[in-house]
Amino acid sequence: MSDQNKDQLCRFLFKELGIRGEIITLDTTFQDALALHHYPTVVAEQLGQTLAASLLLSATLKFDGSLILQIQGDGPITLLVAQANKQQHVRGLAHWNDEIQSGNLSSLVANGKLVITLKPSKGQAYQGIVNLEGETLSNALESYFEQSEQLKTRLWFAVNENKAVGFLLQELPAQAGEQIDWERVEMLADTVTNDELLHLTPENILHRLFHEESVTLYEPQTVQFKCDCSRKKVEAGLLTLGYEELISLLEEKGHVETHCDFCNQPYSFDAIDIEQLFHPGATDEPIVRH
Repeated sequence: MSDQNKDQLCRFLFKELGIRGEIITLDTTFQDALALHHYPTVVAEQLGQTLAASLLLSATLKFDGSLILQIQGDGPITLLVAQANKQQHVRGLAHWNDEIQSGNLSSLVANGKLVITLKPSKGQAYQGIVNLEGETLSNALESYFEQSEQLKTRLWFAVNENKAVGFLLQELPAQAGEQIDWERVEMLADTVTNDELLHLTPENILHRLFHEESVTLYEPQTVQFKCDCSRKKVEAGLLTLGYEELISLLEEKGHVETHCDFCNQPYSFDAIDIEQLFHPGATDEPIVRH
């Protein structure tokens, strides 16, 4: 397996033990997310972990759709959110206060909530909300799986200015291995270092950790930063604001300007656009009150 593509998701399986795993490596994808905003280093690190985590979790989806991982609170970081789908497309962003210092996730997102939303392309969305527990994103997600899925799960993350890497181990729901098997594999995985995650290939990481185990490594899947915003989706959002509110904005500024928070794509609507949005087929030019 080539390491030429640095943005990839690699799955592996301990078939005889009933344990699965994934390694996600974000290089250009991480840089694309950072390039759209001026994130302080501490915010970029937490966003990198969130992006990696959303891809690790979305890889388990059994349907066509997406997974949204959201962390919100009233600390220096008020929001971390990443959305990933089965095609390994991901987007994400963070909101923070102006003054921010280094710290762990629990101190950076005070009184935090962890929200995981599953959005099938067809059918109802499902949302799980728990208190943000533990000092790190790994701790919080492990606690979530313990509470909601009753699956033994461990995660490790490593982020620097260039790259974000995530590593997941999880027992299979239908064929979980014996306790001793999980404990042995978990103990071996726990010896991995941030430096190894950031600089070794997935093959080398698995060989270093599990060279005495029988592990199947599957072909990698390409990952990329990709936003699914569109003018149609923005129009749907404008409809929720209401006609009168938008007319007031037109009177004030002459047009309605908005942009996608994820990719900064701008969208502009003039008076005719707003009139056609609320009154499809109207031919007369709208009258803006003065």
